[in-house]
Amino acid sequence: MPATADVIEPGQPTWYRKAVPAMFVLLIACSFGGTFVYKLRVEGIFACPASGYGSNAYVSDCTATSYGDYDHGAFWFGLEPQAQRAAAEADVLVVGSSRLQFAFGGTATASWFSALGVRHYLLGFSHSETVVFFGPLLSKMRPRAKVYVINVDRFFDDRVSPPTERILQGRDILARYEEKRTWQALHRAVCAALPVACGNSFVVYRTRETGVWQRMGGGSFQTEQVSDGRPSKVERWDEYATLGEKFLAQLPVDRSCVILTIVPTVETKRAEAMAIAAKLGHDLLAPQIDGLRTFDGSHLDEASGERWSAAFLREAGPRIRKCVDAVQASTG
Repeated sequence: MPATADVIEPGQPTWYRKAVPAMFVLLIACSFGGTFVYKLRVEGIFACPASGYGSNAYVSDCTATSYGDYDHGAFWFGLEPQAQRAAAEADVLVVGSSRLQFAFGGTATASWFSALGVRHYLLGFSHSETVVFFGPLLSKMRPRAKVYVINVDRFFDDRVSPPTERILQGRDILARYEEKRTWQALHRAVCAALPVACGNSFVVYRTRETGVWQRMGGGSFQTEQVSDGRPSKVERWDEYATLGEKFLAQLPVDRSCVILTIVPTVETKRAEAMAIAAKLGHDLLAPQIDGLRTFDGSHLDEASGERWSAAFLREAGPRIRKCVDAVQASTG
């Protein structure tokens, strides 16, 4: 008997035979769509709150597994031109790790520079960035800073962080960071219209004008008191100083206008920072204050950051003013 594909089995009308495959395709599409939405909500940028954009900020880092860092690529590839321009035009550039971002991110620092009429910019990055990233970045940016404040906390090191490694060696990495920038626009719009679409994972926003970070979202953080740690990797201190000398030699300012510090944390590497500063012919301006605490075992909490940054600026203020005034006087 010849095959007859058009034969309808008893009890199965034509519409049923056509509808079953269509429903099967729709089910598969819905399954893929649901998985995609779930991954966006749980692993992508929608896992983080969108309330930090404000008038002029962007997501620096969303801790969702499929989003992560944006800031490194934003500056390296010039994806945030206003932020990069503000950093390049600042009178005082504060560089280093995320610890300095939280230490100098409060009103004490903002008010001090505002009263002086001096523009400052916080150019710290996550992953405890080193000169491997900052050296080429500053060469790209060509900042006009009159003063550099550097957090010496393993800054003069040849360690390559994961974001830097991806930027230097990754394929199609620019496209990946451009995609992250695009997702931020959608994140902001969707979460403003439908707040339930966004989660509460830990996220950091950077203000474009000053570089200040704002943290939002939840997380299982353990507060801990600041302390000084025992010296470690002493055999590498000379190497760190050599890397520091090479980096400082590239900065287009007088060496007296480079201020070295170390932001306090748990097990602060104060002895190491002091030794490296001395090898570089610098003193270390790092006030020691009792009762400072971190909000997560690493970064100063808001109150501690306010106290420490105010004390630092009292010590460093005269040098900052002298360097800024000298350049302004020479340019007339």
